[in-house]
Amino acid sequence: MLFFVILFMKTKIKSLATAMLLLSTLVSCGQSAKKQSKMESKNNQNLATATFGTGCFWCTEAVFQDIKGVESVVSGYSGGFVENPTYKAICTGQTGHAECLQIKYDSTQIDFHTLLGAFFASHDPTTKDRQGNDTGPQYRSVVFYHNEEQKAQVEKAIADLTAEKAFSNPIVTEVAKLEKFYAAEDYHQNYYNDNSLQPYCAMIIRPKLDKFRKVFKDKLKTN
Repeated sequence: MLFFVILFMKTKIKSLATAMLLLSTLVSCGQSAKKQSKMESKNNQNLATATFGTGCFWCTEAVFQDIKGVESVVSGYSGGFVENPTYKAICTGQTGHAECLQIKYDSTQIDFHTLLGAFFASHDPTTKDRQGNDTGPQYRSVVFYHNEEQKAQVEKAIADLTAEKAFSNPIVTEVAKLEKFYAAEDYHQNYYNDNSLQPYCAMIIRPKLDKFRKVFKDKLKTN
């Protein structure tokens, strides 16, 4: 939000014309500030949140960052019973948390249903407590819903995908109410974009990202 601070205590107004000019400027600035405030308030009302666990958050953070309408993606932890967990603690598999992504998105540009499609396409929802070589409850497939509408959509999506036999094995995605979300340490944020030349990123994340971009090309940001 933009704030205008105007100091008059030491200003000497030498003429009525100058005074009127200053008054006009103040009114104009005030109106601009109010207009911008209303626009920002409207934009904030359009923002919604989704929280997904797709295994290692390094692998899918970049996937959701690419989607048109997504404002931010934060890697973190949810679903556990330990306050303020650390990555080291999470890796033991003893805190109950799952690595997950908290996604802020503009609901006028993309809906939760479409994000669910990206969720199921970006990981294997049929392997319990495992994604590839990563094993443990911290890597489980999970949707942490924020309201009853999200819960209903997730359950319907799972039922529809099961009926369509979209996967050769049963879907084991956990559906749980979001209680608390803890942002991961700073070095986990924007991981792929900051470390794309590292072997893990090049060999594991990049192929997943390239595949996703081909399938969801009409849903991606232009840049």
